[in-house]
Amino acid sequence: MKAVYSVVVLLFTLLWSTANKPVNKVDLDRFSGKWYSLYSIPTMFDKGTRETTTTYTLNKDGYYNVVTIAKKGDDNDLHTYKSKLFPDKNRNNAEMKAQFIWPIKVDYWVIELADDYSWTVVGHPDHKFLFIMSRKPTIPQTEYNEIVTRCKAMGYPVEKLVSQQHKAN
Repeated sequence: MKAVYSVVVLLFTLLWSTANKPVNKVDLDRFSGKWYSLYSIPTMFDKGTRETTTTYTLNKDGYYNVVTIAKKGDDNDLHTYKSKLFPDKNRNNAEMKAQFIWPIKVDYWVIELADDYSWTVVGHPDHKFLFIMSRKPTIPQTEYNEIVTRCKAMGYPVEKLVSQQHKAN
């Protein structure tokens, strides 16, 4: 009986969950610029960081030069990290590959994006990480709650989200 119940719960979860997929299209010029990482399920590179900002600069070769600035732990010093982000034009730029260490590239999907590019959510096809980012250091609590609800429906372990502790301007 327990096995039957488990199968029913699993089927309900699969049938009622929203697919984890990228948005239909990303305008690379509009996506460029500074983003505040507000909440994240961190990667091994992001663990212990706070007040993180990331600036995407589109270069002539069609990929982004990325500069991430963050504080780490109790340290108030700013730490700078450089990486690259490669949009897949065949996937309308919504599926990208992040390169933190050459030659390794990691899937980096834009899974949600405000129409006005005021906020975005970046995830991984296997739910390994999640970033809720905004053009400002905060977003309204109701908007955050709605984003988290949708990410949970896509299968992300939202209970692992960590605040980046930005202060409102």
